[in-house]
Amino acid sequence: MRVAFLGLGIMGSRMAANLAAAGHELSVWTRTEGKAAAWAADHGAVAHPTPAAAAAGAEVVISMVVDGPQVLALAGELANASAGDGRLLVDMSTIGPQDARSAAQIVAASGWSFMDAPVTGSSPKAESGTLTIMAGGSAEDFARARPLFEAMGTLVLHVGETGQGQMVKLINNALAAANTAALAQALLVGKATGVDLDALVAVMGAGSGGSAMLDLKSGPMREHDYSTLFKLEHMLKDVRLCLEEGQRAGVPFPAAAAAREALTAAMGRGLGDADFAALLEPLEGLAGVRL
Repeated sequence: MRVAFLGLGIMGSRMAANLAAAGHELSVWTRTEGKAAAWAADHGAVAHPTPAAAAAGAEVVISMVVDGPQVLALAGELANASAGDGRLLVDMSTIGPQDARSAAQIVAASGWSFMDAPVTGSSPKAESGTLTIMAGGSAEDFARARPLFEAMGTLVLHVGETGQGQMVKLINNALAAANTAALAQALLVGKATGVDLDALVAVMGAGSGGSAMLDLKSGPMREHDYSTLFKLEHMLKDVRLCLEEGQRAGVPFPAAAAAREALTAAMGRGLGDADFAALLEPLEGLAGVRL
């Protein structure tokens, strides 16, 4: 399939590499000057100077950028550049359901179809092509995009109408953040009370305290190694968006709200580019305990 991939950051570069490896014909664009050309040279793709140029001739356009304003800007540029003629824009960023629906309206006016299909799994799963992909939009568009999704992920789900992919993703990430904050606090209580942390982690992992966040983040937290798998500033954005949607629905999410405060405090310490495990830092300060 002829695919344009817009955005080659931590996640996008790996996702696009799996599409190229699966035999799809890629044209690429990204915001950082020179980065698309270097990536294209390594993966047999063609780099372009603008999103519209990359999208020209593509059957499906995939965007993987930072936030809603960037997606809306891309949608506007594509809509203004050419008629969609039924072509499909798949946004795989995490932007929130309101922006997803707005992007769909923007491109629909020029004859484009649209799906929101955010992912979860962080960079290791993006690299291995084992992401979880949750797609919102029509069943017909999901069927069109599915071969591409299956090159990038192992669990691929059609979760409902436009915007529902984003909502599922936001709830999932808010829960992940809440779990990570709870893990940090559990480790700090263990440290302060003299518990063997190796034993604590083993027991939690074997019992009801186990979680993906325990497996992924307990080691880096104990080493204070915040090598970025998923940026803290991006997790804060996702949690904020989830809380805003919950507020619109009149439903509180206190655990996510508490995680938002820890993430905000970590941002205040200049840790926005670090992995979101760095929310440990302000919690250590609050406890007066260092792992």
